Amino acid sequence: MSGPDPAASGRSAPDEPPADEEYARTYAAGYEEGVRTALRELLAHASRGRTNQELRALILSRLARLREEVDLKRRSLLAPPRPRPFGELVRPALGLPSGGPPSAAVRPVPPGGSVLVREARPEHAIELLLASRAGFPRTVLVSLRPPALPAGGETIVVPLRGSGELAGERLELGQVSGRLREPIGLPGGALVYVDALEFFVAESSPDLAMRFARWLVTEVQEHAGGLIVSYDPRALVLTDVGRLERLFGEVVNRSPAAPLSPP
Repeated sequence: MSGPDPAASGRSAPDEPPADEEYARTYAAGYEEGVRTALRELLAHASRGRTNQELRALILSRLARLREEVDLKRRSLLAPPRPRPFGELVRPALGLPSGGPPSAAVRPVPPGGSVLVREARPEHAIELLLASRAGFPRTVLVSLRPPALPAGGETIVVPLRGSGELAGERLELGQVSGRLREPIGLPGGALVYVDALEFFVAESSPDLAMRFARWLVTEVQEHAGGLIVSYDPRALVLTDVGRLERLFGEVVNRSPAAPLSPP
């Protein structure tokens, strides 16, 4: 009968399974982005000459609504684009152009006009888009999932996320503004369609999203363009909803959902 194997007796306990590299890399990237966003926001406030008391109040306010912002961010990553309307899915099977013909009751957006649509899904905004395209030489789509439009007219899509090797990258709001400035400023202006406001709130901040919306409304007014923005009011607190809606020439309410309560 042979004795115990010396090699086996000297063998150490099995090593712990290797850490999930993909999970660790994703967590580290998210942590880095969170710290980077917080520091950028702090620097932006400090550069405006905020006092220590004001900075403290701003930081405490962000901390108070941090859980809501994180949950919004989580939901935007799980399902970045809002679900497409059922009608938009079945129309190709019926041989109709994607988006379908606009309702006769939909009034086109006039040059210099801006319309904000409160809705859980971008349905009425797409009807407005289809009804208003003919009044502008070009259409610009700012969307995570741009709606398919019938042929005719120039259509420009501003991608908010990279693809291929750049799939993990995204455009900052300043870069989005830069992509919009040229088509809006061309002769005849442009009809701008946006349904990614919730994405901007989650990726940047409510304040930056408000500044972007204010800039966009001003630009289309100055260049005789048109603006259609679809958003879910549940993505913002009540005070931000009021700030946003005051920017637009017209607000269409198609959502009974109440926005978040202020912290």
